[in-house]
Parts: sequence; C-alpha cells; structure tokens
Amino acid sequence: MKRREFLKLSLSTAAIAAVSRHARAEAAVEEIRIGYQKNGVLVVARRQATLENHFKPLGIDVKWVEFSSGPPMMEAMNVGSIDYGAVGDSPPVFAQSAGAAMVYAAGQPITNGQGILVPRTSAIRSITELRGKRLGFTKGSSAHNIVVQTLEKAGLTYADITPVYLTPPDAGPAFANGSIDAWAIWDPYFAIGEIKQNGRILVNAAEITKTNSFYIANRDFAKNHGPVLQQIIDVTTSTAKWAETHRDEVARALSAVTNIPLDIQTVAANRSSFAVGPITEDIILTQQGVADRFFKLGLIPRQITVRDIVWRNTQT
Repeated sequence: MKRREFLKLSLSTAAIAAVSRHARAEAAVEEIRIGYQKNGVLVVARRQATLENHFKPLGIDVKWVEFSSGPPMMEAMNVGSIDYGAVGDSPPVFAQSAGAAMVYAAGQPITNGQGILVPRTSAIRSITELRGKRLGFTKGSSAHNIVVQTLEKAGLTYADITPVYLTPPDAGPAFANGSIDAWAIWDPYFAIGEIKQNGRILVNAAEITKTNSFYIANRDFAKNHGPVLQQIIDVTTSTAKWAETHRDEVARALSAVTNIPLDIQTVAANRSSFAVGPITEDIILTQQGVADRFFKLGLIPRQITVRDIVWRNTQT
C-alpha cells in the first residue's frame, strides 16, 4: 500500500472512530437532569417542554429538579445528581473554591430583579444606615455578592453588619415579622417582599454593580457528552430569545410552574433579562472580580481562577 493511500485510510479510520465515540457518548445519555429555581429561562423551558421536544426523538428523557437557591444546586451537581442548571454569580465561586465538579457552560447578564429590601416603615434610608443591622440573605448566593459590594460602595465592611444566613423560604417570614432589618434577595422573592410583605427597595443591584447569572454543567457530563450539552445550551438559548419578546406569556409560565401568583411573576418577568450567550471575556473578568473579593474577605478558602472551569465545546 502506498504511503498516501495509507495516510488517507488512517485519517478516514480516525474520523470514523471519532464519530463512533461521539455516537456512543450520546447514546449513553438516557436522562438529562435539570436543576432550576423559581425564575428564569429554565422555568419557561419546562413549561413549554422545549427540552423534552428536542430530546425525545433521540431517546433521551428530561428530569426536572427544583432548588430554593443556588448553593444546594451546586452541591447536587458536584455529586452528580444533576447535569445542568441555572444559578447566580456567587454559587459557582463557592463551589469552585471547594473543588466541585462543575463548569461554566453559558452566561446571562442580569440588569435588574435583585437587591436589598427594608420594611416600608423602616427608618433605614441609606446604605450607610445598614451599620449594625441584621441583614438576611442566603450564604453563597448571588445576594451574598450584592451585600458585599453594597457595603463596599458605602465604605462599610462585612464586620459592620450582622449577617443572618437564611434560605429564601425562611427569610421571607423573618423579614415580614421583623426578625431581620433588611433582606438581600432576587426575584421572584424580591417582588414578593416588595408587594406582599410591605418591603421598600433600599438598593437595586443594577445601581451597585454589573452582575451575571450562569448555566452550569457537571464536569463529567460536559467532558463525556459535549454534543448533548451543546444541544441543551442551544435549546436554552432559543427559549431565551422567545422569552425576551413574550413577557406576558413568560409570567404565566412562571406562575403555572412555581405556583407564585401571576401579579408577582409579572413584575419579575417584566424586569428580567433572559438573553443567553457564551462566556465572554468580559463575563470572565467580572466573575473573577467576585471570586477575588470573596477570597480577600475570607469567605472562600482559596483563591481560584474562573477561566480554568469555563467549558468550550471541542467535541465537534
């Protein structure tokens, strides 16, 4: 056999082998487990069954798992209980610092829909007046980042407040009965606190800092099933594009899936940003700033490099 023919045959064999590996990887996926919270694009995707409609012809089922916040979702992803999910900016930082098996799969800039509430009758009128107050929020959540950066902007330190670590379901009643002086939270709980629990917006996060949310994947799932993960991202992106121009329908979908009243989800939907895209250099730098700030404050045990766990689809 001539050398040219041998090389041609070898390359063809390699290509066939690569396709075979990809086919086996996709065939090995029988179920995709999606983690979601009470807001965002994934709730819409669940309501519309966009992922189910895409993957059912491929023989792949979709399972939905609800979480009250990002930190427990990251724990589930680390142990392989879910494959893909949506979280704010802080949970991945805490997870990476703990060595969690996860990667950043896609990004979503946040323009509104989170901040700090105080009771409507509270004497607190400025950020500096949070000094010495009990501020409730979920540890390791996006609200944690908002608290840190709000204090920094006002010239306060973390030691100037009394942090009260509460999950959203526990923080709502605590806020309503006066057990905490202020509440850092995201939609739809932000809207619930404002509309149903007599809250007043002290801080709108959009006025404090640039924030992002993320679509996260289990590291092994991303490594072994890259083509499937890319399809999940593509469907998520398409759903997000639809959501941007159909906010009334989004509100109805959010209400139907979460059982949160329509008027609350309408407020949340109208001030949400749904656009999904790749992890850009700007997003990486912003997220690195979050990580560096948390390390400096001693909130995470080690310094991390966000770029190290940004997933790039090389399985084409």
